Formats: sequence, C-alpha cells, structure tokens
Amino acid sequence: MEYKSPSRRALPSLTALQALEALHLQGSVSAAAAVLDLTQSAVSRQLQSLEAQLGATLLLRDRKALRLSPEGLRYLEEVRPALAQIAQAGMRLQITPSGGTLNLAILPAFGMRWLMPRLAEFTRKHPDVTLNMSTRLSAVDIAGEGFDAAIRFGAPPWPGCEALLLRHEQVRPVCAPELVAGLPKTSPASLLSLPLLHIETRPRAWAAWFAQAGVAQTGPVPGMIFDQFATIAQAAEHGLGVALMPDYLVEEALATGRLVAPFGPSVPAEGQYHLVWPEGRITPALHSFIDWISPLAQAEDPLPR
Repeated sequence: MEYKSPSRRALPSLTALQALEALHLQGSVSAAAAVLDLTQSAVSRQLQSLEAQLGATLLLRDRKALRLSPEGLRYLEEVRPALAQIAQAGMRLQITPSGGTLNLAILPAFGMRWLMPRLAEFTRKHPDVTLNMSTRLSAVDIAGEGFDAAIRFGAPPWPGCEALLLRHEQVRPVCAPELVAGLPKTSPASLLSLPLLHIETRPRAWAAWFAQAGVAQTGPVPGMIFDQFATIAQAAEHGLGVALMPDYLVEEALATGRLVAPFGPSVPAEGQYHLVWPEGRITPALHSFIDWISPLAQAEDPLPR
C-alpha cells in the first residue's frame, strides 16, 4: 500500500506546539517566552500561526492576557503524549545508554530528603541506566507525560497503575519558639487560637490531625496556603504560624531549636509515599529501579546525612 503523508495543515511546527504547552503551564506569554528562550513577540507569532493553520480558536484573549480555550485545552491534551514521545526518542538517540532510560516524576520535598540521599547507591549498582527526574507538585499523567513511573503521596489503588509502598509518614505541628513564648500552656486545643499554615496538596491535613488529637473542630480551618513544604517550613521558622510537617523534614530544625513541637506527639498522616507505574509497563530500567528500591521500602531508618 502506498504511503500517504498526513496533510501539512494538520501537522504544525514543534515550536508552535511547545509555545502552546508553555503558555498553558506558565500562565503568560512572557513566562512562556522565558522558558522557551524566545522573545514574547516570537511566542505570540507561533500561537497566531498555529490558530491560523488549524483554523480553530485555541486561545481566549482577555485584555492583554492569553489563556487556552476549552478547544485549545482538548487539543493540547491530545498532542502532549506525542510531544513527550518525540522528546524521549531524541534523548535516547543522543544518550543511547546500554541499560536504558528511566524517566521519573518525583515530589520535591520527598525527592530531595528521602530519595536523593539514596540514589548514589543505585547509580553505583546500575551505571548503565540513565535516570531522568522531573518534580511535580500534583498527580502526574505518567504515560501521557512520557514518564515511566512517579512518586505519589496518597492511598492506592490508582486505576490502571501498580504501586509499591515506599514510606509511611508521621506529621506534627511545629512553629517558631517565639510564637508560643507567651502562651500559658500548649496543647492540641491551643492550636485553635494560633495562625495555622496549610499545604495546598493536602487540604484535609489539619482536620485529620485535630480528629486524631481528640480536638473538637468544625468548619473550615483558616490560614495561609503554600504550595511546597520548603516554603511552609520557612514561614513557620519566621513566626508566620504553625505548620503541620512530616517528621523527616523538620528533624534538623527541631534539633537546632529553629522550630519547636510543643503540641503533642506525631500522628500518622492520611496517606503514604508510593512508587507508581502503569500496569503491565515495566521497562528494563524500571525493573532495575524497583529491584533496588524494594528493600528500602517502608523502612523508618534515619535519613542518610
């Protein structure tokens, strides 16, 4: 059968598609331009030419702001897996590792404090495996974004995925010493009178902690919201409020006195850390990684220093 190439009208340039994805991820043309190392006018031209080529309204214009239309979002969702495949194919051609490539999405704090200190052992045992990591704050579409696996916090099952439990988590309220210096006493109930800090990926964390501590609390728990543990820990150290933090992230700050934990013991968090991958899709590199990390799973050993 004679091969017929797809219509050029249906195949826009990769630069235009990258511009569309960058606008969606970064939220503005200027931020997209910075990520792509292009001028704002160049990004705008790419977006305009993409709309003209496809004959569709991919963008909504609100004064000077641009955002993707519902049609643009659907289109990006369909082409994003292809973009990831093209990028990974190029990387494989350039690197050509004999042991394969493992593309892993990780959570920033857990990746930095739990995984990174241990990875040197994996690279020593598997020098032929190329490990690529990207941080994600929320659940990632593993296959759709070109990853082989991801580290997630939560409770399985995740449809279409297999999961390996890596670590349980204990959390406790912590704050700067001066925040509680004037309190006559500190107890779980006394937290209701203090400013509380929230991590946006765990909206139920404080409510669950109060329930386990036996504190009657109804309605929403007000307070500042942060997107990462690194920033919420800094806010707590500077006296902005009380943060509910995993033990392994505040060990050093508690030991040095930058933070204190006078409100009671640690309690189990609602969720655990898991390594997650698409069901039935274990590459040789991922198989090597699972074999290596399995003996470390669920271990509550002190973190490497």
